[in-house]
Amino acid sequence: MSTSWYAQNLMPLLALTDAERAHELTFALLRAAKPLLSAVVQVVGPPQLPVTALGLQFANPLGLAAGLDKQAEALEMWPILGFGFTEIGTITPQPQVGNPRPRLFRSVPLGAIVNRMGFNSHGAEVVATRLPVRGQRSTPIGVNVGKNKDTANADAISDYVAAIVRLRNYADYLVINVSSPNTPELRSLQSPEFLHGLVRQCCVAAQDVPLLVKVAPDFAAGELEATVIAAVDAGAAGIVACNTTLTRPQIADAVLQQSGGLSGTPLHQLAVQTVQRVHSAVGARVPIIGVGGVASADDAWRMVLAGATLVQLYSSLIFKGPGLIRPIINELKLRVALDFGGDWHAAVGAASTR
Repeated sequence: MSTSWYAQNLMPLLALTDAERAHELTFALLRAAKPLLSAVVQVVGPPQLPVTALGLQFANPLGLAAGLDKQAEALEMWPILGFGFTEIGTITPQPQVGNPRPRLFRSVPLGAIVNRMGFNSHGAEVVATRLPVRGQRSTPIGVNVGKNKDTANADAISDYVAAIVRLRNYADYLVINVSSPNTPELRSLQSPEFLHGLVRQCCVAAQDVPLLVKVAPDFAAGELEATVIAAVDAGAAGIVACNTTLTRPQIADAVLQQSGGLSGTPLHQLAVQTVQRVHSAVGARVPIIGVGGVASADDAWRMVLAGATLVQLYSSLIFKGPGLIRPIINELKLRVALDFGGDWHAAVGAASTR
């Protein structure tokens, strides 16, 4: 399915319905198309641009970001579409419905999504039943966890630990989400003092599974750096940069007036800057997963040069369809071959050393 066909034919139909309902319909279409897609992939083969990170082998460095397959309901589809890894969640220890609907909004002209989902989750116990045991799948799976809304911040560590203990046997890597803007006071968990203790205890709970921290892009000068240094000092194996933003571009668009976190194309420049800041602070110590507004090979390559070893996308899949995945990987393969002799890790952070 080409990106142009998707944009001209399917996206206009999806845009006629509520964004969350369209999301549900898309999942149904993906499941229905699985036999055909599987047959095509068996002929074409998966896209290959091998990368080693977090002690794991990735067929390619492009992954599905958390937030799309929150409940692990379409795990088998993402490798078929070409992703090198998948991150599910955010998953809370106990089930919760999240915030009231409507809570998901999209601007097709801007390639932007605003959400205030609020960690709607089937809960760790249910999601665990849908996950294959680690080592029994073709591509790595990251499991992103958060605290329940009604758990006070003072007790947040117990929520993260509970979710990790239940899900660690199914995760190739774990991510603690302390940066969603849609759970009250969640972002205060990013303070260096609290985060250091949270990460330390979560690393103990994770045992041998690499634990990453997902950070927000909305930090003042110096604050982001202090936060990620505290996380890595406490044992974090990597940083996911970044979550959605509460800032808004000065553009007249009704969707941008909605409360919640902004993702998609308007986030990209800020996300790249966040990756650069994280790389400057801890990039020599741990890998970074770059996410935010990646909609093309240019966007993905910008993330890599800024310091991302792995790259994720989500919003552009909604607006452009699955046909964008393989061309991005093929273009990245060409660029790293031409500019860095095929050495992926030489490309990571190269913009900051030139």
